[in-house]
Amino acid sequence: MLRVLIVLHRWVGVALCLLFLLWFPSGIGMMYWGFPGVTEADRLARAPVLDAGQVTLTPQVAARTLRLDPRRPDRIRLTTVDGRPAYRGGRGGGRVVYADSGKERGAVSASMRDRAAEAWTGQRVRDGVVESVVEVDQWTVQGALRNVRPLWKYSWPNGEQLYVGETGDVLQYTTTASRLGAWVSAIPHWIYFTAIRQHQTVWIRFVIWTSGIGTVLAIVGLVVAVSRYSPGRRYRQDGRPARLPYRGQQRWHAILGLIFGVATVTWAFSGMLSLDPFPSATPRGPAGGGPDLAEALRGDVALDDFAALSPGDLLARHRDLEVKAVELTAFDGRPLYAARLGDGATVMFGIDGRRVDRFDHDAIARIVRRVAPDAGVVETRILDRYDRYYLDRRRARPLPVILAQLHDDAATRYYIDPATARVVGQYSNRRWVSRWLYSGLHSLNFPWLYNNRPLWDIVVITFMLGGTALCVTSLVLSWRVLGQTLRKALPSRE
Repeated sequence: MLRVLIVLHRWVGVALCLLFLLWFPSGIGMMYWGFPGVTEADRLARAPVLDAGQVTLTPQVAARTLRLDPRRPDRIRLTTVDGRPAYRGGRGGGRVVYADSGKERGAVSASMRDRAAEAWTGQRVRDGVVESVVEVDQWTVQGALRNVRPLWKYSWPNGEQLYVGETGDVLQYTTTASRLGAWVSAIPHWIYFTAIRQHQTVWIRFVIWTSGIGTVLAIVGLVVAVSRYSPGRRYRQDGRPARLPYRGQQRWHAILGLIFGVATVTWAFSGMLSLDPFPSATPRGPAGGGPDLAEALRGDVALDDFAALSPGDLLARHRDLEVKAVELTAFDGRPLYAARLGDGATVMFGIDGRRVDRFDHDAIARIVRRVAPDAGVVETRILDRYDRYYLDRRRARPLPVILAQLHDDAATRYYIDPATARVVGQYSNRRWVSRWLYSGLHSLNFPWLYNNRPLWDIVVITFMLGGTALCVTSLVLSWRVLGQTLRKALPSRE
């Protein structure tokens, strides 16, 4: 049996050693870089400040123009489109009515796309190159962008590239630095090479099967290394006692496997879980199937409840703030405006125009108890640091937050930002596979380690370097095995 395992480990290692060598060093890159993309924070940072004097249309009239449900004011927001204030609504915010004229936007022209590109980069279109993109390329293989066509790609000599869709929105933006970061992180780590990633089903199956087989390979290697290891030094090397019966690269491969073998197994297995190979074990929807707390926190509110103060009047009262967007929201049936600033901050205002700095803890707790299946087992408390279910490596998620723990069968937990009264995180023990077997094992984001950086960085990089060294020895041994096999198979020239 041991001989069979050794042969299995050897030949599967020959097939997968290069792939594993891609995964480990790129894992270090993933700690600090990722795949380029356009976030809401990017859009806010580059958007112009809303001019109160140009906002003459009310959200009530805009909703009627866009034929939106007046009972869902959160489906409409004031922002800037083509340099003009506009209300966006509908599915994906794709429908637009200008707040300075009341006219609905028609088809997006080439000149509108050009202006969007110039506004984003600050460069003139005529100084770059514009091309139509009808096929998936390296920077549009991810997520929904694979199915959005056509796109228009704008490129400039300084390395800036962006993609504009038919809606006139910037959908992707890259620079020389962000592309280089992706090539040493997300692209090799996620196998995001265009040739395979553009075929979604093929890519998913490839990653699941290779990581699954890699898990078995690592387990077999660990079993072999442990079975051959002799604490009593029963082997002989150059006339001296030895713990392993190997020399050179084989010996280093066995030693590194004994040290980093368990980490290799867990990383390969958790990497497979990232693509949900066992969907029945990962429930979809709200955490634990609990109450829709986000809806309950907003309460019943309609567009007419905002009639006392228009977004234009709100902006006029607070000209000291550089507001980039205004959202309609509510708390416990009380209409509110959420002003989004360029630095990503959100400032809340009541319908009287006064700033709301924080929502009452007791009021939030009361709403949670009102919608919880069993109000008697609800616990709320303030968290001023990340815990094992609410965390963020880049420390961007809001703190402090209110933790609402339901103590139901699923141990449902909600994290509520008291500054905005919004649910910013949720968890239930029905998602333990994703939290612990995937995220925990793959990122080592355990609170005692994750909240003590750079300790987390040092530990993860150490394991990654060890795994890389293990893969290098595997690659050397694979080269030798292939060479020996080919020499035996090919006829001699003598």
